[in-house]
Amino acid sequence: MDPITQGTVGAVLPQSLGKKNLGIVAMLGFLSGMAPDLDIFIRSSTDPLLSLEYHRQFTHSIIFIPFGGLICAVFLYLLFKKISPFNFKKTWLYCTLGYGTHGLIDACTSYGTLLFWPFSDMRISWNNISIIDPLFTLPIILFVVLATIKKKNIYSKIAIAWGITYLLVGIYLHNKAINVGKEIAEQRGHTITRIEAKPSFGNPILWKTIYETKDQFYVDATNLLFGKIIQGESIKKLTLKKDFPWLKEESQQYKDVERFRWFSNNFLAVHPQNKNQIIDIRYSGIPNEIGGLWGVQLDPHKHNQEHVEFVSMRNASIERLKILRDMILKY
Repeated sequence: MDPITQGTVGAVLPQSLGKKNLGIVAMLGFLSGMAPDLDIFIRSSTDPLLSLEYHRQFTHSIIFIPFGGLICAVFLYLLFKKISPFNFKKTWLYCTLGYGTHGLIDACTSYGTLLFWPFSDMRISWNNISIIDPLFTLPIILFVVLATIKKKNIYSKIAIAWGITYLLVGIYLHNKAINVGKEIAEQRGHTITRIEAKPSFGNPILWKTIYETKDQFYVDATNLLFGKIIQGESIKKLTLKKDFPWLKEESQQYKDVERFRWFSNNFLAVHPQNKNQIIDIRYSGIPNEIGGLWGVQLDPHKHNQEHVEFVSMRNASIERLKILRDMILKY
């Protein structure tokens, strides 16, 4: 999720267990809660997919939590030694609690998190909350501030109750969206081989459903508040040998496509307007569009050792934001 949410959730857990100096407890948890995303600095000027492989990898793993907490504790203990009343052991505890929330919250989104690294390379995504969701974050911020000002951790405990309840409701809504997606496929006479649902940007109301048949992906949107289905688009599934007959298995571009396939959980298709671009269809600015927010650009003229190009296709224009708003509020 976004850094503010990660920091706030990281702050609220240790604060709920603290009794004194709740502001400093929250600060330790807040900074530690954001720390796992420092993996975004793992990147390469020659390998465009390296950052995809390492973001939400070992720093987000459950087994790494005590080590991540220790690293944060060493740094923050030395940094705030003059103002913090806590010894190193207590600092480590609060930092570890804050750090430990990060991977679990990220796993609730749709991006995918390697919670069980190094034992599994499965990208865990429970799809019960958007990557940014003010309805989840703002009340938690409010209660953390109240706990700090009033010096009572009861507000932190209320924040935790709010967060858990919100995530549980998200699970219910996710299952409801999955059922809607199955109904859409049944009405079309399609046999589903795989289906996913994920909340659209910034809200728990509008959901994107993606289901897969033998040869196609179908993308639709459903407004769970108004019970409205918004018909979407379909696209042919990627078939490397047919779509890219020139691509050699020993080439780096072929290996990069397989890396991108792992990252995208094999939700891949050729861009409708670019025959040499492969897109991750799980994401789009408007939930009933194929679109794609990112992809990889292949080039038949590249040498065997050359990488693909990673491309970002985000379009947050005012017009598209209005379309998204109307899909949430007017349907």
